[in-house]
Order: sequence, then C-alpha cells, then structure tokens
Amino acid sequence: MAALSSAAVTVPSFSRAAVAPRSSSSRLVVRASFSKACGAAAVAVAASAMLSGGAMAQDVLLGANGGVLVFEPNDFSVKAGETITFKNNAGYPHNIVFDEDAVPSGVDVAKISQEEYLNAPGETFSVTLTVPGTYGFYCEPHAGAGMVGKVTVN
Repeated sequence: MAALSSAAVTVPSFSRAAVAPRSSSSRLVVRASFSKACGAAAVAVAASAMLSGGAMAQDVLLGANGGVLVFEPNDFSVKAGETITFKNNAGYPHNIVFDEDAVPSGVDVAKISQEEYLNAPGETFSVTLTVPGTYGFYCEPHAGAGMVGKVTVN
C-alpha cells in the first residue's frame, strides 16, 4: 500500500480568536472528525493504488458446473494488461489455444496459448493480453462440442 503523504489530509488552522473554548466533547468531535478524514483518505489512497498499479483479473472456468463442455464465460472483455485465468472445472482434460486467424495482427499465438492439457481439477493457466482487439480461442479436444470462446481486449 502506498504511504500516506502529508498532503493527503488537510487540517484547517484557526486563529486564536476563532477557536471556541475547549470542552471535552468538542475535542472528541474534532478527534472523531480527524479520524474519519484520515480513514477516508487511507481508503482513497488504497483504491487509487489498486486501480492504477494493480491489474484486475478475469476468471474463466474450463467446463461448466453442470458438466457441459464450454468456457464459462465464453465471451467477455478485459482491459489491456489484465490477467485472464483459465481454471479446470469439469470434463477435462482441456487446453487453451488461441486461433492464429482470430487474433490481432502481430500477436504470436504460441506465446499466449496453453497447448498442453490441464489434466487435474483446479489446474490453471493464466495469460495477460496487451494488444487491443478480439481474440478467438478454443479447447482442442472439445472444440467440435462447442468449447470455443472470444475475448475482446480494450
């Protein structure tokens, strides 16, 4: 998590004439307000760090929970640089092969495909796509049964 800089929370200063006499309750209110402001600032800094520094992820099941041979989801979008994780779920073995005729120009499908089979439950393969465009993919042993997918990278 990023360090909280002194500029993240601004505490107003008052001249002596503008400050009301101190009582224990006014100090509590000031402390509670300062505490809430610090908490809100910390949450904002953490959210900003997550959005700017860490890429989100898309999970895709290999085989639906009911045993149907599909990618779930089979048509989705991600932002460039987000990680897609394919996870063996049902009806394996599976693999993930990107179709060389269905990817953006210049993308090497050998570098983004997982041609070896995932054989065990829960086995995963992750890929990060950085070139915007549409990518078609399939599972070699089950493409004929309809196990095909498409991801759009924005």
